[in-house]
Amino acid sequence: MANWVINSSDTYLSLIYDRLHELIYDNNVIHADETPAKVMKTVLFDWQPSRRANHPRDFLKDFSGTVVTNGYQVYHKLGKERPDLNVAGCWIHARRPYAEFIKSIGTQAAKTSLAQEAYDMITEIMHLDNDYDDLSPSDRKKQRQKHLLPRVDAYFEWAKKKYAQVTHNSTIGKALAYSIHQEEYLRKFLSDGNITMDNNYAEQAIRPFTLGRKNFVIIESDNSAKASAVLYSLAETAKANQLNTYKYFELLLAEMPKHMDDKDLHFIDDLMPRSPLVQQKCPSQYKKS
Repeated sequence: MANWVINSSDTYLSLIYDRLHELIYDNNVIHADETPAKVMKTVLFDWQPSRRANHPRDFLKDFSGTVVTNGYQVYHKLGKERPDLNVAGCWIHARRPYAEFIKSIGTQAAKTSLAQEAYDMITEIMHLDNDYDDLSPSDRKKQRQKHLLPRVDAYFEWAKKKYAQVTHNSTIGKALAYSIHQEEYLRKFLSDGNITMDNNYAEQAIRPFTLGRKNFVIIESDNSAKASAVLYSLAETAKANQLNTYKYFELLLAEMPKHMDDKDLHFIDDLMPRSPLVQQKCPSQYKKS
C-alpha cells in the first residue's frame, strides 16, 4: 500500500505539486514555518533530511518578496544574502513565552508580573491591527503608522528597560531577549500593509502533519517522506480552497493518467484547486455560499 501511494505521488500528484510551487512565486508575501509554506490559498510541504540553510534557500530561490516566519535564523541569513527577499517576524511567537509563563504560574499570580504586562501590550497591538483587516494595504499601512507605531515603540522601549533589570537566563529574561533580538523583523509589518503580524497561516497548515506524526511516529524512507510532503500539500491546499479532499484526489487520479502521453502539461492548469472544473466537481459540503 505504501508503494502504491509513493508511485501515485511520483507519477501523477507530483506534477500538481510542482505547478503549485511555480505559482507561489506569483505572490508578494508568503508564510513559512521552516519547511511548509502557505501562500494565498496554496499550502506546500517540503521534506528535507536536515535543517541546513541550503534547503530553504533552494525552495525560495525564485521567490522575490516577503517571507513571514518565526525566529529561525536561516531565514534571517537568507534575507541578508538577497536584497529582493524581505523577512518579517511573527508577534505570536514573541507573545508565546509570556503566555506560557502566565499559564505555568496561574493567571491570579501573574497579574502583576512582567509577563502579564508584556502579554497585554502585544495583545492590544494585535487586536487593534485586526480592525484593519478590511482595509486596502495602503490604508492599513497608514493606520498602523498612526496608531500602532507608537505602541510598538513603547513595547520595545519597555522590553529593553526591563531586560536590563532581570536575570538574562531566566524565563522572562529569555522572553524579553527574543523580542529584542527580533525587533528588526517584528517591525516589518508597520511598513507594508500586505504583511501580517503573525505566522498563523503556516502554523495552522502544519498542524495536521504534526498530529499525524504522533500516529505514524516515523517515516522509513526518503521516498515515503517526499510522497508525504506532496500528499499533505495537496490535501491542505484543497481544504484552503474549500474542496472535498477525497473527491479532489479521486479526480486527480482518474484524470491525470489520461494525459501521460500528452506533449505538454497544459492539462494541469485545469486540475488546479481554483479551476472551474475542480470547483464544480469537488465542492466541500462545508463551503460557504
